[in-house]
Amino acid sequence: MPDDTRSVSPALRIFLWSRAAIWVVAVIAVVFFERASDPGAEWDSPRMHELGTVIDVWARWDSDWFLKIAAEGYSWPSSTPAFFPLYPVLVAGIGFVFFGHPLLAGVFISLAASAVAFVLLYRLASVKLGAEAALRTVIFLALAPTSLFFGAVYSESLFLLLAVATFVTAERGSFWKAGGLAGLALLTRSAGIALLPALIVFAWQAPNRRRALAGVAVAPALFALYPLLLAIWIGSPLAFLDAQKIVWERHLSPAGPIGGVVAAVQDRQVLDLAVAGVVVALGVVAWRRIGIPYGLYVLLSVALPLAVYSNKAPLLSMQRFVIVAFPAFMALATVVRTRKATVVTATILSAALAVYVVRWALWYWVA
Repeated sequence: MPDDTRSVSPALRIFLWSRAAIWVVAVIAVVFFERASDPGAEWDSPRMHELGTVIDVWARWDSDWFLKIAAEGYSWPSSTPAFFPLYPVLVAGIGFVFFGHPLLAGVFISLAASAVAFVLLYRLASVKLGAEAALRTVIFLALAPTSLFFGAVYSESLFLLLAVATFVTAERGSFWKAGGLAGLALLTRSAGIALLPALIVFAWQAPNRRRALAGVAVAPALFALYPLLLAIWIGSPLAFLDAQKIVWERHLSPAGPIGGVVAAVQDRQVLDLAVAGVVVALGVVAWRRIGIPYGLYVLLSVALPLAVYSNKAPLLSMQRFVIVAFPAFMALATVVRTRKATVVTATILSAALAVYVVRWALWYWVA
């Protein structure tokens, strides 16, 4: 990928107006529609109440696990090892700088990371698809229903930034940097494993294949720091796997992704299954129109949670998991080309996003 990047102002404008609109809707929902008893009250904790509604509205559900790890570290048995360390470490560090306000730090990290991710994605899409398609890519990402997590105390924004940066550096042929970024992504979310096959394809196509593949190897080497940390801290290096099995009841299906699809059909998770199907279709489009690494990353981002599904709800959090499969939005931008189609798509996404933001703010499960 060449260094002559386009203006970043369109991506920043989209980031600013979309996040501002989401924030306003969330606060209005809490102020005017707050229930006497929150549906998610059992998940609430003092850690998610710091500076009042305007900030605290971005701490819900799993936010407490990140804040707990930032404050106390890992423990076992508990759910904490299922949440990888990079984001809570940053929350703890910046929370200290913010005079003991980790929740505020979490929101800051998520917003800052997503802002940079939007800019990098716009630049990448401009080179691969052209400026108009790049603009549509960022708009569709910003309006996707679960994009609300890009401002929440969750690790999605940080992972998105690292995933996009991994592709940018791989396109430039900087495989040691790309491997390092992928390793940091692995330290952020288990979904980082979906980046590795894409990186291997990039490296295989590189002029100096051996050196490129050596750079990719940096990623798993960096990830090894996490089980080492768990071994030192709680004496259980594989607790991150055990937590998924015991607490979240996730297991690898012998049938692979097909097992998750069958379980989702039996559980009647129609919406989540439909979203997964759309993303798979966009992954195929990305494979054909943008490049094999892009399609491969999208397809694996769907296949992995399908293959390792939860007994509680087979496609638990699927809609949130796929929000970081950014090439799907690039592919959508190549399918939706006319102004009318763009407006219709953006309107549908915006309506769904508004519903999701209100549900999130009022402590209803979103994804």
